[in-house]
Amino acid sequence: MRRPRGVARCRGCLRLVPLWRVLADWTCPRCGGGLAPNDTRYCGACGGVLQPDRRRPEAAGRCLTCGRWSYRGPAVGVAVLLVRDGRILLVRRAGSYGGLWCIPSGYVEWGEPLRRAAERELREETGLRVRAGAPRFVASNRHAPWQPTVGVWLDGEVAGGRERPGDDVDALAWTPLAGPWPPLAFPTDRAVLSTLARAARAERGR
Repeated sequence: MRRPRGVARCRGCLRLVPLWRVLADWTCPRCGGGLAPNDTRYCGACGGVLQPDRRRPEAAGRCLTCGRWSYRGPAVGVAVLLVRDGRILLVRRAGSYGGLWCIPSGYVEWGEPLRRAAERELREETGLRVRAGAPRFVASNRHAPWQPTVGVWLDGEVAGGRERPGDDVDALAWTPLAGPWPPLAFPTDRAVLSTLARAARAERGR
C-alpha cells in the first residue's frame, strides 16, 4: 500500500506530522493533540507558510516553500462517465496515487463552467473530445484530508479524438461495469461504479 502524501500540523505541539503517521481518530501520535489538515496558514503538502495574494481571492495563499496554491474551501472536481457496450473508461494515474485507477477527472479552474472543465480534463487525460451531459452523481470527497473536494460525475459522449494516455495518466482501459475493477484511487469512484453496475443489472433484468 502506498503511503498517503502530505502533512498535517498539530494544534497542540505545532509539529508537522506526515499523513501516513496520523492516527485513525486524527490526533497527533506525539502529544495526542488535534490536527489541522486544512489549516489556511500552512501548506497541506509540505507544511510551509502560506502567503496570501489579493489577486487570487479563492486561494488561502501560495506556499513559500514548495510553491503550491492552497484554497479556502472545498475544491470542485469533475469526472466524465464514458460507458460503451457495458464497459466504462478508466485511467491509471501516473502522478499522485500513481498506479491506481480512476474515472477520468480533474479540478474546475477558477471561473470555468462545469461542463467545459469536464470536457477539458477528459481531453487532457485521454485524448478524446467529448460532449459532457447532465450531472449524474454528486459527492463529498475526503480521501485527501488536507484538500476536501466536492465531486461531480457527468455523463459523456465521445465526439472525436484518439485514445492516448495524457496528463498524469499512463494507461487507459475500458473496464466491465460489472467488474472486477482494477485497484481504485478513490472510494467515491467505487461507490459510483457500484451504482452504475446495479443499474445495468436492473436494466438487463427487465
